[in-house]
Amino acid sequence: MFISFEGVDGAGKTTLIREIETRLAASGETVIVTREPGAGPLGKRLREILLDDEPISPRAELFLFLADRAEHMSTLIAPALARGEFVLCDRHADSTVVYQGHGRGLDLELLRQLNSTATGGVKPQLTFVLDLDADVARGRQLRPDRIGAEGLEFFQRVRQGFLAEAAHEPARFCVLDASLSPVEVAHQAWKEIERRRLLRGES
Repeated sequence: MFISFEGVDGAGKTTLIREIETRLAASGETVIVTREPGAGPLGKRLREILLDDEPISPRAELFLFLADRAEHMSTLIAPALARGEFVLCDRHADSTVVYQGHGRGLDLELLRQLNSTATGGVKPQLTFVLDLDADVARGRQLRPDRIGAEGLEFFQRVRQGFLAEAAHEPARFCVLDASLSPVEVAHQAWKEIERRRLLRGES
């Protein structure tokens, strides 16, 4: 099962992923935890470029993310799914639609098409959006990277973008209130995973 975790930086994705990884492993599942950008040798180099302080044009930024995603999918995600493993991914294609589309103003449908090309049409079966007020989320960031240093209005667009994407594809998305305690957020996420495993007839 392929699960992605989305939301503005500071919403608590890393904490939630660790908890879900622990619970899945305890239930006997093989779990791969990964992220975008930054998985694998190419991904690490692209992450350095993307998150460095040097300015990048929106279109160049887009294609760097897409290159990372294409390599990530072919070398790690698709093989793990073929082996029947759980893949937990900190950000995936929806981040591109939201950050480069809703945030930077690039065409949403074009972004969806380019994502489909990069991933070979593979989508997460479940996408959690950790929803948090943009100003609160920014206050939680210790050392913002190039994208994290954008202004409040940008992150307000990003937050609304994630909510819009969740409304666009409600069967795949699950929005979590990230203002709740990490324990409660993890509890709600785990309930959703169990529900979907039952729907698929999994143990």
